[in-house]
Amino acid sequence: MTGWVTIAGLGPGRDDLVTPEVNAAIAEATDIVGYIPYVRRVADRPGLTKHESDNRVELDRAAHALEMAAGGKRVVVVSSGDPGVFAMASAVFEALENGPENWLSLDIRVLPGITAMLAAAARIGAPLGHDFAAINLSDNLKPWDLIENRLRLAGEAGFAMAFYNPRSKSRPHQFARALEILREACGAETLISFARAVSTPEEAIRTVTLAEATPEMADMRTMVIVGNRDTRRVGDYIYTPRSAS
Repeated sequence: MTGWVTIAGLGPGRDDLVTPEVNAAIAEATDIVGYIPYVRRVADRPGLTKHESDNRVELDRAAHALEMAAGGKRVVVVSSGDPGVFAMASAVFEALENGPENWLSLDIRVLPGITAMLAAAARIGAPLGHDFAAINLSDNLKPWDLIENRLRLAGEAGFAMAFYNPRSKSRPHQFARALEILREACGAETLISFARAVSTPEEAIRTVTLAEATPEMADMRTMVIVGNRDTRRVGDYIYTPRSAS
């Protein structure tokens, strides 16, 4: 048996937003590897083994997938959204770089998925219609002072911004600080949207100004999108013009 690794994005939540290409790879797989809730989105079937792990062991998970593929397994590493956006594709290639030489001959594919950022933007309107930056607000893998600096510079440069992992129970104070920085860099009247659990039955969308925003409006299931100074409302929608003022 010839093994392979496919790194796949399961999209933002709804089953019909998973691409046919990803579904086909899962149908061929002998093993599914990933963070616990993402693995559980894959249906059980005979001949399929599922390997669940915590969200802080990405490199161990990636090495396990590569090791199984080297032994002849057909492995799908699953992420939510797109695997190349704050997800498992980077971890797999880092493990590949630091692994044994024979892993370099493995068949490795990355299959795109619909990111939470793009799914949320589509529900809001077109808030990312011009230049934008995607920033992960978790400081698990980078220092908080680096995040603060990037927030400030992106805001001052006039980028719209999409924030992943904005506020968790273990770091509730950091999003409050992020809002302070954004008000200073972007202006208090700049629009900010909170898109929670997009494409699921729990979906909730809310847009306010930065002056009105509070930390409690976000949690780990919320995608936060901040416009630039040109972002505006039209009816029930929010959009950023493609021309800069």
